[in-house]
Amino acid sequence: MGEAISLLYQQLKIVLIDGSGLGKDALHIYAGMAIYLTVRLGLRRSVWMAWLAVVIAALAGEWLDVQGEYIRGLLAPEPGHWHDIWNTAFWPSVLAVVERWWPRREAGPTADLSENAKRGLEQA
Repeated sequence: MGEAISLLYQQLKIVLIDGSGLGKDALHIYAGMAIYLTVRLGLRRSVWMAWLAVVIAALAGEWLDVQGEYIRGLLAPEPGHWHDIWNTAFWPSVLAVVERWWPRREAGPTADLSENAKRGLEQA
């Protein structure tokens, strides 16, 4: 079962690389951003839930790569796998940290209007 999933994953990667014309590094970056934005904005989950989804996907993808390498008898050096995880998780990590400390609006513009309206009535 694990071999079949790994082979399917390898075929999907080949189709994406050939179809997009992008390199593996660029695809890792795009995949990380797509996962982060989908979970964060599309599913409206927390910053850290979106970040965790990216890290889990990166680790799962590299595990499938290692399985595929074992099947083919070619094992890439370990730094190559960490490089792929780094590429996948870097920009989502930056976004998560920036969003965490980005100033938030406490109240919407309607609250300000109602306060101004009350002051106007008091002054009248």
